[in-house]
Amino acid sequence: MGLNMDIKEAIRSRRSIRKYKDEQIPHDKLVTLLEMARLAPSAGNRQPWEFIVVRDETVIRRIAEGCRSGGFLSECPVIIVGCGDFEARPKWFALDTFIAMEHIALTAVGEGLGTCWIGYFDEDEIRRLLEIPENLRVVALMGVGFADDSPAPKERKPLEEFVSYERWGEREP
Repeated sequence: MGLNMDIKEAIRSRRSIRKYKDEQIPHDKLVTLLEMARLAPSAGNRQPWEFIVVRDETVIRRIAEGCRSGGFLSECPVIIVGCGDFEARPKWFALDTFIAMEHIALTAVGEGLGTCWIGYFDEDEIRRLLEIPENLRVVALMGVGFADDSPAPKERKPLEEFVSYERWGEREP
């Protein structure tokens, strides 16, 4: 990874960033994020994803307007629109696309970038705006940029609350 960070540290360090510096992302960093998404696993290795990298400020503002709780995206230098090919993989397109986008989120940490997942948006408006073909569904959006804040880690449940061994409800002694 760009900042010489191991995957465990990237996972521990990842935060949802909602405030970004007014700084463009170098093209090579974007390519690195997309390359890591390309390497994500998928059911039957079908790789049913398509990514649209949006950098145009006007288009970014229009996307942000159609996102519930996503107004901060209007200040984002890049939005990656993750689409999945419903016709190619009706059962797995969304899951496969989510996995590839999480590769982007974790790689971004190592590249010194922040990200934020957006799952509540006006899909029809984004489809029209970006001229997305009928076989693709907009699965998620991800704001990407250089973080201008540093949120504290959120409290996480202890393993004992959600891990069973051998059968449900059996906790490790």
